[in-house]
Parts: sequence; structure tokens; C-alpha cells
Amino acid sequence: MSFYNEYLKYKGLNLDDVFKRANDNDVRRVLAKDSLEWEDFLILLSPVATKHLEEMAQRANKETIQNFGRVIFLYAPLYLSDHCVNQCAYCGFNVKNKFKRKKLNIEEIRREGEAIAKKGIKHLLILTGESRKHSPVSYIKEAVEALKDYFSSIDIEIYPLYKGEYEELIEAGVDGLTIYQEVYNEEIYDQVHITGPKKDYRYRLDAPERGAKAGMRRINIGPLFGLDDWRKEAFFSAIHTQYLQKNYLDLELALSLPRLRPHLGSFQPKSIVSDRDLVQIILAYRLFLPRVGISLSTREGENLRDNLLPLGITKLSAESSTAVGGYTQKDSTDQFAISDGRSLKEIKKLLLEKGYQPILQDWHRI
Repeated sequence: MSFYNEYLKYKGLNLDDVFKRANDNDVRRVLAKDSLEWEDFLILLSPVATKHLEEMAQRANKETIQNFGRVIFLYAPLYLSDHCVNQCAYCGFNVKNKFKRKKLNIEEIRREGEAIAKKGIKHLLILTGESRKHSPVSYIKEAVEALKDYFSSIDIEIYPLYKGEYEELIEAGVDGLTIYQEVYNEEIYDQVHITGPKKDYRYRLDAPERGAKAGMRRINIGPLFGLDDWRKEAFFSAIHTQYLQKNYLDLELALSLPRLRPHLGSFQPKSIVSDRDLVQIILAYRLFLPRVGISLSTREGENLRDNLLPLGITKLSAESSTAVGGYTQKDSTDQFAISDGRSLKEIKKLLLEKGYQPILQDWHRI
């Protein structure tokens, strides 16, 4: 049993017809329920639900405070390498893109980690391009061992691994896994992943579950909004999360909402996700999955991030760089453009002014 079986079951539904048939009474009925089923979630994603965003927002805010309190967890990403063997149409690290690739050595990794830690952040997300040759598990393990000196908690966002490899990294000090399916539509997935190991849809789709079986404490998933119809992608990502929630009871789960951003290359999104659409996705996520975290990165602008806070956001990246060596070196290529360039100090001040408690550490490794 894997999520792919669930995916096939829901793939056969005519979601467009459900979205079209939804009416105001359906939305009101859903908002009156204490807990929601997947059919209800579809109603909240429908076009007619846009007329009810205020009611959805009020309930989402109450659900968030009830389950998470008024706290926002802050973290920073650290890119170890931008070498990649995949030809993904939408990504700046695409193997066909011509730019000077970089890979940090362990001493450079320590300097990057120290620079981030000096800001006060204790939770780190380490990332690599998808290349086993340039960033083997042994290299990532060595990086984790070095970074444990600076951070109380470390997550990884790398190429999919086997269960045993996840276990090896957990033993080294990794607490969490972030991995995006990018697009749940299997046909579009095949089109945009032109060559490389990432073309294997099933292997990537099952990676979060392999991580859960290996013993990851938390897992963060999501689609890259813009590759297919956002309503369908939001639906499948939430169903995927619910599947993990039901089958791995001790797992801390979160959803991310990355939208396609400018990068090296000329790929144009198939589906434009407006700010209003993003609001609807967040609200629908929160009401359907009230105990799942929602993470928002610096892909989004500062005004939008500030305004989205009360709607269900529980986790923010802060003072981020998406370039290899981006915290101590100045000659790297960003994976994507950052829209919120505020410092950690500015974001903490903003959160406190809005009545939130910024959390820099929620876990201490013994």
C-alpha cells in the first residue's frame, strides 16, 4: 500500500465538474461542520468559495490559534551545492542551464552555518541540487555532522533517498524531510521533467513515506504551484498529507505553498496563481487539515507574507539565500528570486508587533 493507490482513486474523479457544481449553500454547509471530508475540501477550493473568504478566514484563524497558539516558527535554508543531473523545465538548477556550478567543502559549510547561527536561528534546512555524484549521502552526512555544532535541529531538502539512506541521515542528526512532488498531475510531471532520475514519478511520490518509515520526526510536502491547475494540485497535496497523517500518527506534518518565481531560464507557468488564489488555498488547507503546519517562504513578498499570517501560517523562512555560499560568498547563482529580503531582526519585530511569538528553537537534540 502506498499513496499512489490513493492518487489513482482520486485521479479518476471529474474534479472540474465538482468545482463547477458547487454553490453558496454547499460552502455554508461545509463551514458549519466541525470536521471536513475530502468532498468538503473540494467545495472550499471551488470558484464559488471565493465569495466566502472572509468567513473562511475567521474560522481558519480560530483553528490555527486553537492548534498552534500565536507562535510562528522561523528557519533558514542553506544550499550546499547547485550541481544537478535533472533537466527540469521550470528550475534554475536545470542541468542544461549554463552557469558556474558550486559545491561547498566542509570548511565552507561550517562558515555558512556559523553566519546563519549568529543571526539567532537554530533551525536549519539544508538543500542540494539533485546529483548523487556531486552530493552523495556521505557528503550530506558529513555536512550534517559539521552543522550540528551550530543548530539544534536540521532538515534536508535533497533528492529522494531509499529508506536505509534516510535512516543513516537520521542517525547523523537529521530531524526532518522536505520534499515537493512539484506537480501531482502524472502526465504533466512527465512533460516538465525531461531527463534525469527525477523523471521517476512513483519514486518521488513515495519518498515522504519512506522518510516516515525511516523515523523522520517531521515531513513537509507540497506542489510547486503554477505547473498545473492550482485547485487540483492543492487537492492532491492535501490528500497526500492526510494519507501520511492517518498512517504515521507520530509524524509532524506541514504543507508548503511555493509559487513559480523568476529564475535562470524562460519557463512560463501553465497556471497563474494569484494572491487571492493563494489565500483560498491556505484557508482551505487550514480548515481541512487543522493540525497540519503551513509554511511560507521568502518566495513571497513581505506585504503578502504579513497579511497571510492570521490565515493559518505557522512557519516562515527568514533572511534567506537560495545561492550556494550565499551567506558568506557573493558570486553564486540563486535557484529562484527572493521577494522578502527583510532581516531576521525585522521579521521578529513585525511578529511581536502583531501579537505573535517568534520561535527560533522548538527542539533540543540530546
